Amino acid sequence: MRELSYLEAIREALVQEMRRDERVFVIGEDVGVYGGAFGVTRGMFEEFGEERIIDTPISELGIAGAITGAALTGMRPVGEIMFMDFTTLSTEQLVNQAAKIRFMFGGKATVPFVLRCPAGSGTGAAAQHSQSLENWFVHVPGLKVVMPSTPYDAKGLLLAAVRDDNPVIFVEHKLLYKSKGHVPEHDYTIPLSKSEVKREGSDLTIVATAIMVQRALQASEQLAGEGIEIEVVDPRTLKPLDAEPIVQSVIKTGRVLIIHEAAKTGGFGGELAAVIAESEAFDYLDAPIVRLAGRDMPIPYNRTLEYHTVPQVEDIVVKAREIVQGRV
Repeated sequence: MRELSYLEAIREALVQEMRRDERVFVIGEDVGVYGGAFGVTRGMFEEFGEERIIDTPISELGIAGAITGAALTGMRPVGEIMFMDFTTLSTEQLVNQAAKIRFMFGGKATVPFVLRCPAGSGTGAAAQHSQSLENWFVHVPGLKVVMPSTPYDAKGLLLAAVRDDNPVIFVEHKLLYKSKGHVPEHDYTIPLSKSEVKREGSDLTIVATAIMVQRALQASEQLAGEGIEIEVVDPRTLKPLDAEPIVQSVIKTGRVLIIHEAAKTGGFGGELAAVIAESEAFDYLDAPIVRLAGRDMPIPYNRTLEYHTVPQVEDIVVKAREIVQGRV
């Protein structure tokens, strides 16, 4: 079974799509000769040249504006923001322009771009380079938001995102880049609204995103030794959300724990809790809906403090055990 890292899967998706479609190009800071801040585009400059692997000045607003304009003229650009934190500088183009153009022009104009955003903590990069801001964009009508948790999903979702006629915010957790998994060499896509059950269980549903999917799976294996069987559901695409597999899982287990790295207040977990509470699953709940998320504070530089700022495997084990045992 062929294995690639998460990083390699993203690179392969970009290379295959650029070979297939000459409208696709990559643009961002240091994506060319340097190969990207995390090495995702390494080697691509040599194959595709400076007209399709484009280095930019340090201007995230400029990158967002460039991909918006290029998409409007028929190209399919893939922008890279070196750290998701700096989408804060891109939001005028993303929120006020790209997200609204198709609606304002009655569908006669499309904005088919992907903005890749390395996100998350765990690298010692401190408060300005470690944030998870996905829910800012989930809130904006007109944007799609994708958060793959495995190499297989990363390739399939990225290929689907590049071919989509809407702007897509593609969130890549930095700690996942080295993780490995099965990735077919052939071209395949995963629809941008298809949740997946990553592990089946009967006692508790965990809905998790990005790196938290992997931590939830690790915690589930530990809890299985205690006779507690966890079902893990990965939305993969946060917007548009495929809620049905989540609802059906909660109906099955009667309990749900929602986990994400972003700060708890205003995070995607609150939206998921509302979706579950407003669905038929509410009548099947045997325990309150519980969220486990990042603390409402900036990410510390100190590695010990950083570790305790976001949910870890041991935190998931403790919280899941409490829910199943009726102690919440």
